[in-house]
Amino acid sequence: MPRKTAKAREEKEVESLKVGVEPTEIKLFGKWTFHDVEIKDPGLKRYVCLKPIFLPHTEGRHEHKRFGKADVPIVERLINNLMKPGKNAGKKILAMNIVKNAFEIVHLKTGKNPIQVLVEAIEKAGPREETTRIAYGGIVYHQSVDVSPQRRVDLALRWLTEGARLASFSNPKTIDECLADEIIAAAQGDPKSYAIAKKDEIERIAMSSR
Repeated sequence: MPRKTAKAREEKEVESLKVGVEPTEIKLFGKWTFHDVEIKDPGLKRYVCLKPIFLPHTEGRHEHKRFGKADVPIVERLINNLMKPGKNAGKKILAMNIVKNAFEIVHLKTGKNPIQVLVEAIEKAGPREETTRIAYGGIVYHQSVDVSPQRRVDLALRWLTEGARLASFSNPKTIDECLADEIIAAAQGDPKSYAIAKKDEIERIAMSSR
């Protein structure tokens, strides 16, 4: 009789756990959800990874896989770009804190999920057309070509971080604020954004080389 009572008690406890437990949502830095982030550009959906992750640090597991960077969370790719060039190389905690603070500022200024604002900035800042060098009979000339979706994401991330880095020099603003301003301006398509200005310049040169 006691054995039966103990077994019934265990079954009851298991049932109560099944009913009462709700799965905990994984949020970036414990704050920002990936659930409602939308990628409007269909060409970039495969290359903007929005896999839910608490801490954007995958320890380079994509390194030996071809095109593996497409599976790296997009926030971590932004952090990795902040560590280039050499001055900040290897300081991932520093870069992570910069992005964390920048996201707080983006949320305060826009009232939107900063991950969504970052995705919109990448969509707006990625060039659709650029030029390549073609050598023909000893003559080198530039020819307009379409940009692959993965390169669009690469260039957008590079220009966003480069713009924030350049803006923070000789400026009382911290790089956190400069990065937040750059992301917001790029998401709005503002020509004052360094990334948008670079994109417009590349596309203008490509248009003249058609």
